[in-house]
Amino acid sequence: MIKTRITDLFNIDFPIIQAGMVWCSGWRLASAVSNSGALGIIGSGSMYPEILSTHILKCKKATKNNYAVNIPLLYPNVSEHIDLVIKHQVPIVFTSAGSPSKWTEKLKENGVIVVHVVSNLKFALKSQDAGVDAIVGEGFEAGGHNGLDENTTFCLLPLLKKYIDIPIIAAGGIGTGKTMCAAMSLGAEGVQIGSRFVLSNESSAHLNFKNAILKSKDGGTSLTLKEITPVRLLKNKFYQEIQNAYLEKKSILDIKNLLGRGRAKQGMFEGDIDDGELEIGQISSYLDQIKPAKEIVMEIINDFYKTRNKLNEY
Repeated sequence: MIKTRITDLFNIDFPIIQAGMVWCSGWRLASAVSNSGALGIIGSGSMYPEILSTHILKCKKATKNNYAVNIPLLYPNVSEHIDLVIKHQVPIVFTSAGSPSKWTEKLKENGVIVVHVVSNLKFALKSQDAGVDAIVGEGFEAGGHNGLDENTTFCLLPLLKKYIDIPIIAAGGIGTGKTMCAAMSLGAEGVQIGSRFVLSNESSAHLNFKNAILKSKDGGTSLTLKEITPVRLLKNKFYQEIQNAYLEKKSILDIKNLLGRGRAKQGMFEGDIDDGELEIGQISSYLDQIKPAKEIVMEIINDFYKTRNKLNEY
C-alpha cells in the first residue's frame, strides 16, 4: 500500500487512477482496475444515459471496491448523468471540460466525492473555491481533449502545489512507476493514467486502434483543433486532412464540417484507423504491449518502489 491523501479520500490501496476515456473505459476496465487496488473510472462522455446506467450497474456487480464516473461537462445529457450517478450512489465523480461550480454542490450534497480536471492554475483555484475534494492537474502531453495553454505536466504540478491546498492528482505523460515517482516528488499525491490502460485487455478500444498505438513512433501525436476543442491525436490520414485544411486557411466552419460527428467512435471504438479520430497521449510511442489491467497496475507499483529505493541511495 502507498498512503496519501488520495488513497485515504478514495479508500484505495494505490494512488493510481485510470482515466475516464471515451470509447475505451467501460465497466470492464473500471472494475478490473478497481479490483487491482487502484481506482477505475467509467468514461461517460460517449454514453447515452441508459448506457451509462447499464455500465454503472455492471461495474457495481463486478467490484466491491470504489470506482468513479467521469462526466465531461461540455457533452449533452450532463444533467441526466448527474442525476444517474446520484441515483445509483456512485461514490466518486470526476468532472472535466466545464465550470466546477455548476454541479459540485449538488453532487456533494448527495454524498459524492468530486474531483475536477484542470490544465492551469486559474481553473485549479476556481475548482478549490467551488469546493471540490481534489483536482487532476493535466499537462498537454495527455491524450484526448486538452487545455489551450500547453502547460507540461512537470511545469504545472509545482505551480499547483504552490497555491493549492487540496490533493493534486497528476495526469499527462505518466505511464510508468518512474514517471509516477517523478510526479509525486513534484507535489502530486496520485496519478491519473489513460494511454497505458487503453492497451489493456479490458479496454473497449478496438484492436485496430490498439495496434496503431503499438506501432506509433516518437512524435506520432499532436495537439490540434484548438479553435474547436483542443485534442491530442495519433497522426493518421484524418489528422493530415485537418492539417491540410489549416495550411489552406480553411474557415473554422469548414474544419468543423471536416470533423463531422462520430469521428472518435469511428476510430477508437469501430477501428477505422485511417478516417477516424484516434485520441491518445504522447507516451504512446513508449508503449509496446497489451496486458491485463491488474498486471499494468502492479508493474507500475513495482517500478515505483524500485525507483524510489534507487533514489534513496543517492
